[in-house]
Amino acid sequence: MSTPDNSLSRPRGALDRYFKLGEHNTDVKTEIIAGITTFLTMAYIIFVNPSILSEAGMDYGAVFVATCLAAAIGCLVMGLWANYPVALAPGMGLNAFFTYGVVLGMGHTWQVALGGVFLSGVTFFLLSIFRIREWIINAIPMTLRLGIAAGIGLFLGMIALKNAGIVVDNPATLVGVGDLSQPAPLYALGGFFLITALAHLRVTGAVMIGILGVTILAMLLGHNEFAGVVSMPPSIAPTILQLDISGALDVGMISVVFAFLFVDLFDTSGTLVGVAHRGGLLDKDGKLPRLGRALMADSTATMAGAALGTSTTTSYVESTAGIAAGGRTGLTAVVVAVLFLCGLFFSPLAGSIPPYATAGALLYVAALMTGSLAHVDWDDATEAAPVMIAALAMPLTFSIAEGIALGFVSYVAIKALSGRFRDLNSAVVILGILFAFKLLFID
Repeated sequence: MSTPDNSLSRPRGALDRYFKLGEHNTDVKTEIIAGITTFLTMAYIIFVNPSILSEAGMDYGAVFVATCLAAAIGCLVMGLWANYPVALAPGMGLNAFFTYGVVLGMGHTWQVALGGVFLSGVTFFLLSIFRIREWIINAIPMTLRLGIAAGIGLFLGMIALKNAGIVVDNPATLVGVGDLSQPAPLYALGGFFLITALAHLRVTGAVMIGILGVTILAMLLGHNEFAGVVSMPPSIAPTILQLDISGALDVGMISVVFAFLFVDLFDTSGTLVGVAHRGGLLDKDGKLPRLGRALMADSTATMAGAALGTSTTTSYVESTAGIAAGGRTGLTAVVVAVLFLCGLFFSPLAGSIPPYATAGALLYVAALMTGSLAHVDWDDATEAAPVMIAALAMPLTFSIAEGIALGFVSYVAIKALSGRFRDLNSAVVILGILFAFKLLFID
């Protein structure tokens, strides 16, 4: 009996030493449960991401594999190197911008769009190495960050309503309401209602339950076909190393690369600080230890994901679910990585998910992101107006990049004309001027 006990104690002791479980008052069992919890709250991306990127002309099965692999790589780097219980996967909002803004809207190929994602990852990595990230984060006003986050939420909401057939084009009014008596809008709304209710009741995996619930119901009622559950992973050949970096260096892609970078930078920084605060991982000065490693893990995952064939990979705020379950170290992220690798074998199930099933999930995520509007100072017109411009421009122009540009230009112009020069800094003014030049002279 002594031999099995010793063999079990060695790996457990090794895990404890590597991830410093004792110092964080946790253990292997707790970390595994936390990893499973985090995975269940974000596993919906396995179904949603291929659905969105395939509309850009990318192979569904290849994107499915790239999504799982990019998430696994990001989680492994975050867990093994930065030792944080933060999970990563292709980000919501940026995947929609990739498809509907860059490819379908601007007319770039998905290969060029992948090149833009890769360049944003390289830039993010360099900013992290040279520690320029803090200067950028501190230089951008919170107002603009809130407006951009809300705009991405509204952008996702518009896409969700469009994909569900709830909002349709109208020559007279630009948009109008679709035929709500059709199955797709009803399923999408039903999924949204279910996900929201389950989330309110704090049910783990509410989004995934909603997606699968709508899919199964549609199958039972004859509106969707069942393609199976488990199989060997599809080929990733159609997307791996297909990125066009030279095409992404075109002047017309500058704002796109900046949008990918800007959103990822602030999304990741905010998520990391929020998760660390929730888990009590900040140091005595209220700062995040190993922040550089965490940000480099994110940028590395973005570069790897672009090479594999998916949009920007970023840190997920759903990681707070694992924190609430007791996760405190990188072992939680490693568990999530293993589960994403297991997800590779569920491609038939992913292929069975209809667009209206993921539309409800998109609408729910949109509601969460739009919540940032609650923190805007609406009594100050110089703060509220740029937020409104940035937030509305994204869904109405179908472009995160255009929303960011208009937000910066309006912020600088309104503050300057109001004599509020103290609210401006050199970085914001320079960006505002560059964006104005881009909007006026660069197509």
